[in-house]
Amino acid sequence: MSDATLKTYLAENPRMIGVLFTMMLLLTQAGNASAGAIAVTGGP
Repeated sequence: MSDATLKTYLAENPRMIGVLFTMMLLLTQAGNASAGAIAVTGGP
């Protein structure tokens, strides 16, 4: 998908901007949580 196509799609569907932002926020939080869980676990 080119930049122009994405810009056009988001201009026609402004609600998707919020959906994409929320998805990125949740993915960021999940990544931090899983990285924190691995860092706490000690090895042998």
